[in-house]
Amino acid sequence: MSYLADSARYDQMTYRRTGRSGLKLPAISLGLWHNFGGDRPYELGRGIARRAFDLGVTHFDLANNYGPPYGSAEITFGQILKDDLRPYRDELVISTKAGYDMWDGPYGEWGSRKYLLSSLDQSLTRMGLDYVDIFYSHRFDPETPLEETMGALVSAVQQGKALYAGISSYSPAKTREAAELLRSAGVPLLIHQPSYSMLNRWIEPELLDTLEEVGAGCIAFSPLAQGMLTDRYLNGVPEGSRASQGKSLSTDLLTDENLNRIRSLNEIAKSRGQSLAQLALTWTIRDPRVTSALIGASSVGQLEQNLAALQAPPLTDDELAEIDKHAVESGIDLWAPSSQAE
Repeated sequence: MSYLADSARYDQMTYRRTGRSGLKLPAISLGLWHNFGGDRPYELGRGIARRAFDLGVTHFDLANNYGPPYGSAEITFGQILKDDLRPYRDELVISTKAGYDMWDGPYGEWGSRKYLLSSLDQSLTRMGLDYVDIFYSHRFDPETPLEETMGALVSAVQQGKALYAGISSYSPAKTREAAELLRSAGVPLLIHQPSYSMLNRWIEPELLDTLEEVGAGCIAFSPLAQGMLTDRYLNGVPEGSRASQGKSLSTDLLTDENLNRIRSLNEIAKSRGQSLAQLALTWTIRDPRVTSALIGASSVGQLEQNLAALQAPPLTDDELAEIDKHAVESGIDLWAPSSQAE
């Protein structure tokens, strides 16, 4: 039976303008970093993507090396498009990125023109698309001139292979430089994708002000701190969790100090009638300059629970003050080498 999207899909979702652009994104978007690779059942990812769209999630975020194996998340999403979402292509915002290791040899990572444009062509082929809505430089490359990296994004837009250009994990200073290079070529910087959570607050002192200055949006990835800001680790490391498998979350990060912070934040969540994950999402998008928060999902149920964060009342000043006692830098930013590079 062919898929028919829910006719009420836009009734509950909140959409926010991306910086000073004309593009709006859902307040919570779906990232395909985990659970859409070739190591996972196709029907699992398909069910999550369909339910997300039925609930008004129009933005699906990928990267060339999401999997495992590399490229397989894009292949999976391409199949979902073919099977279900193709009729709704103009209602979707699909993004991909290049910057981390993708293939062997000197041209398979970082920020050269050769790598970025070759990778984008491969991504389009895997997904069966003529264009993506957003193409990102996935990390700052200290050894390639920024003019070359941004020039590749400009070419992608000018060639019609991407509608907008984005960057991820760039420092405030490099963000300003990138925005100026893009602007001078007639391709504005649409959006920056940084890691951001209650345990990783590096964007607050300067980056958010920088993005407001240059007119770009912000989409926060890892708002649940690689799964730390959920109820999974309140009582240790459960079998099958990310930490138990070493997937983007090392047990080294689950220190007694961090676990005490997480447990305290969980008590605040309970006092609001929320799960810890829901509180983390409500908090992440409290600032209107944060256009969207990117979540992953391992099941339809988990997706629905996390999207329910959008129905919660805003955080009060007292609640924010209480959260601030425990929501402190916790040494979990795996992407700092890029975002601290000057």
